[in-house]
Amino acid sequence: MTGAPSLAAPLRSLRAVVFDTDGVITDSAAVHAAAWKDAFDAALSAAGGQRPFDPVDDYLRYVDGRAREDGAAAFLRSRGLELPLGEVDDAPGTATVRAVAARKDELFTARLRTRAIATWPGTVRLLHALRDRGVPCAAVSASRHATELLSAAEVLGLFDAVVDGNEARRLELPGKPDPALFVEAARRLGVPPHDTAVVEDALAGVEAGRRGGFGLVVGVDRTAGPHSAAALRRRGADVVVSDPGELLRSGEGG
Repeated sequence: MTGAPSLAAPLRSLRAVVFDTDGVITDSAAVHAAAWKDAFDAALSAAGGQRPFDPVDDYLRYVDGRAREDGAAAFLRSRGLELPLGEVDDAPGTATVRAVAARKDELFTARLRTRAIATWPGTVRLLHALRDRGVPCAAVSASRHATELLSAAEVLGLFDAVVDGNEARRLELPGKPDPALFVEAARRLGVPPHDTAVVEDALAGVEAGRRGGFGLVVGVDRTAGPHSAAALRRRGADVVVSDPGELLRSGEGG
């Protein structure tokens, strides 16, 4: 008789798991990318002579996993646009990095009001399996909306800690690829990084896991592109999966 699924070998020796949120737990990466596209395309149009933002390649390369202002600055620099940083309370617009970031947040928030954000079923199965075995889990995100998304998706209760963009700002933690968010999550779980796994889909996040000395860095490649898995490994992924559910195996009697 087939029992509950067991953890795949890479996870069995570890005592905690830290998950990225967008693209790993919630299917929200495409919503972020669409909001970035609208915000960036307005800035590129204002500059003149610029090709539009690519919501796949540019998103993965410059903004995925990064703090909002860091991602905005990185992409704009890649197009030769050295906008001033601006003020914290800049209104949404195109004149400063913070204005572009504020426009993205405005667009993303508007999209949240009109559509539900789903979770990835394989990740939820893995979370339940970890919880059944008493393995503490945390969620991490550069987004200030992460806790809201997890709560709306009814999975917040599966996590022992959440370090989102609001916490990062409060604690003045640097964004990925700095490992500070992951290290803080592990600290809250009471488990050292070398005994903790990181599950992450962003290149910057995978690099953060490696820099932080985590015991296992799992890269999640949902794009199935010809070079994406290799890029995740180059940044430090020990294992690359198309879905975190692959970290479960069917077992006899659990």
